Amino acid sequence: MTEFIEKRVSNVRNDVLSGITVALALVPEAVAFAFVAGVDPLVGLYAAFMVGLITSIFGGRPGMISGATGALAVVMVTLVSEGNALGEPGENLGLYYLFATVILMGIIQILAGVLKLGKFVRLIPHPVMMGFVNGLAIVIFISQLGMFQKTIEGEKTWLQGSQLYLMIGLVALTMFIMWGLPKIRQAKKLPEALIAILVVSTIAILLKFDVATVGSFIRDGGGTGLKGGFPTLKLETFSKIPFTWDSIVFIFPYALILAAIGLIESLMTLNLIDDLTETRGNGNKECVAQGSANIVTGLFGGMGGCAMIGQSIINIKGGGRGRLSGIVAAVMLLLFILFGAEYIEQIPIAALVGVMFMVVIGTFAWSSFRIINKIPKTDLFVLILVSTLTVIFDLAIAVIAGVIVSALVFSWENATRIRARKRMKDDGTKIYEIWGPLFFGSISAFNEKFDVKNDPDVVEIDFIESRVSDHSALEAIFNLVEKYETAGKKIHLKHLSEECKELLYKSNPKFQEVIEEAVDDPRYHLAANPEKFTKGLFEK
Repeated sequence: MTEFIEKRVSNVRNDVLSGITVALALVPEAVAFAFVAGVDPLVGLYAAFMVGLITSIFGGRPGMISGATGALAVVMVTLVSEGNALGEPGENLGLYYLFATVILMGIIQILAGVLKLGKFVRLIPHPVMMGFVNGLAIVIFISQLGMFQKTIEGEKTWLQGSQLYLMIGLVALTMFIMWGLPKIRQAKKLPEALIAILVVSTIAILLKFDVATVGSFIRDGGGTGLKGGFPTLKLETFSKIPFTWDSIVFIFPYALILAAIGLIESLMTLNLIDDLTETRGNGNKECVAQGSANIVTGLFGGMGGCAMIGQSIINIKGGGRGRLSGIVAAVMLLLFILFGAEYIEQIPIAALVGVMFMVVIGTFAWSSFRIINKIPKTDLFVLILVSTLTVIFDLAIAVIAGVIVSALVFSWENATRIRARKRMKDDGTKIYEIWGPLFFGSISAFNEKFDVKNDPDVVEIDFIESRVSDHSALEAIFNLVEKYETAGKKIHLKHLSEECKELLYKSNPKFQEVIEEAVDDPRYHLAANPEKFTKGLFEK
């Protein structure tokens, strides 16, 4: 009992400390994505709080962090811009259209969870998963490079001279602390990211370094600061946005795209966290939680969100495993907004950039380089394709393209595996033993195996080593039987699956005569003494 209690207390400590670290890393990310979407920073921060809190409590993956993300923001910026254009001059309706779209997005995600569509994430091949991880790592890295810029008269310019060197030095110091702290035996259990942020922030504040801070970053982007109050219901959304068919037609495509991107990123992040923690999450439950969170976020004036791979990695690496870590991160973020704005705004951006660079190093699948010459070229192509499309376009396009290419490659390879062994019985019957999958892709090769004109009067087709997979395959069998019967020859089908036989019976009653109910399987026999057989097998 003592060991159990100690273990639980240890987990609570890790969850709390990791949650605080994640909250600090969430601030600039949420603010930056709000700027990308063209809305006030508090809209992004409220979204990070509400989505993070609800998914942490009700989601299907404890330890996974959700919030406002760049993948959604790049779609929202067009929505906000076009929404503003629909209103009267000076009337900015884009923000209200965004809230309405986020609510509809949440409804779509809940429907996906109720219909149990989350299970289809299992169909995503491993090369697509590796491409997703590598692409997101590159995207995170590129997004952090923007922190090495400053705004002068409304234009972004790269840091130069001492400012650049100081920024690089503080980033390097943060990374060094995070790398070196776990190597010290006495400090292994300490949250290296949180300690690195505190140490670098203390140095920068005490020595009065002239570096960009969270506060200056918000003001450079056009914001007034991190300070805010509790999120409130935005009931004016329903009065500002007319509930008409035109409005639905306008927001529905955006809602569908946002829902798809959010679910794909969340479910793939869930799979990644499953691999890291060697546990299993619930994809359908996560879909419902994400949808519910986005509905609440839209009602309370947030920009919506989904799982964040960078912050999730920070949480897992920091020891966060339970729901408490996500709850702490969300609550701390709200406390920063309400009470700690002036302190959080003093944190140098360099410290947070250093943390994110370590996330990039930990996220990128470096094993990709080792397996280049060890995996099929088609898998390598898919891996590179998904990584590239993730960087150029977005996650949804990349994953969908990767799955389509992988499916086409799989179909093509299986289409060439159909075989037919031919032999003659003593009574003159010709036997075709089919080997390999029979489906739409292999039908042409299947039909080429038969010589209807020159075959004897009795033909037997044995499907013992084949699998009839779809309607196209059934149609091919039906047409083949028709050809033999038209030629005045008798044909027998053996060892078809029960499902296949049932469908053939429904298509034409004559198959009752054509299909043989072969009970005596010539290939498989039960051992007379199963225990003796198994024992002998393992001894060999």
